[in-house]
Amino acid sequence: MTITRRSALAGSAAAAFLLALPLAARAEGTLEATKKRGTFRVGVTQAPPWFSKDPKTGEWSSGLGILMGKAMAQTLGVKMETVEVSWGNSIAALQGDKIDIMFTIDATPERKQAVDFPTSPLLYYSLAVLARDDLAASTWEDLNKQGVRIAVPQASSMDRFVSERAPKADIQRFPDNAAAIAAFQSGRVDAVCLFHPPLLAARQKLGKGKIVVPMPAQSQASSAAVRKGDTEFVAWVDKQLAAYYQSGQTQKWYEQALGDFGLDPKLAPPIMKEMIK
Repeated sequence: MTITRRSALAGSAAAAFLLALPLAARAEGTLEATKKRGTFRVGVTQAPPWFSKDPKTGEWSSGLGILMGKAMAQTLGVKMETVEVSWGNSIAALQGDKIDIMFTIDATPERKQAVDFPTSPLLYYSLAVLARDDLAASTWEDLNKQGVRIAVPQASSMDRFVSERAPKADIQRFPDNAAAIAAFQSGRVDAVCLFHPPLLAARQKLGKGKIVVPMPAQSQASSAAVRKGDTEFVAWVDKQLAAYYQSGQTQKWYEQALGDFGLDPKLAPPIMKEMIK
């Protein structure tokens, strides 16, 4: 066969077009690849109660993301495969076809440029306080009193919100989450305000205090990230997340993960915004 200059240029243009497409558009879709491979690859990182590795066995045996990943794998008729990543490199792991999904990751505008997210939320987490057991904290007005000392990370969304909602309180600002929690541990403040996931670990470690979502609740959604361009898989994940959430299964898995983490589910805010009251 004779290769003309025109056919060579056409071939080069086609190759360039294919390279410009997302991986999922060039190759088989995630659902097809998963069934062919026999595994559903879930990104994991040590972060109870979302993901937790058993130090004795080395197995990722607990956590909301683990339980949800196993359920999705079972629906697909395959096994769940865990792939260790960090929050920072999970997006690159999706783009590089190392994992198929990353649970409990927020759908920020920056991330949406690199990966896709389903429409249905995975869960909601809320702005909460870890407070002294005897401190009234059911509403922001309870905390909006002189003499109530509240720790927040400086210049954060928590700082801004508490400054608006509880201007009468003694708001003490610290460089980061850890420093704010340390101030509560030492008794320098009466409460520390953060979005509730890091407060779960703090409450478990400290063994004291109560976690409260003051009303009116300030909640935001978390999601699951998948490779960009695979519309069939995005739609499938969206359907699964909606069914888990609406049936209450997501909340049940969360409570199971909290128990495995050593925390009484009654001490932690729910992850369904309809249950926050």
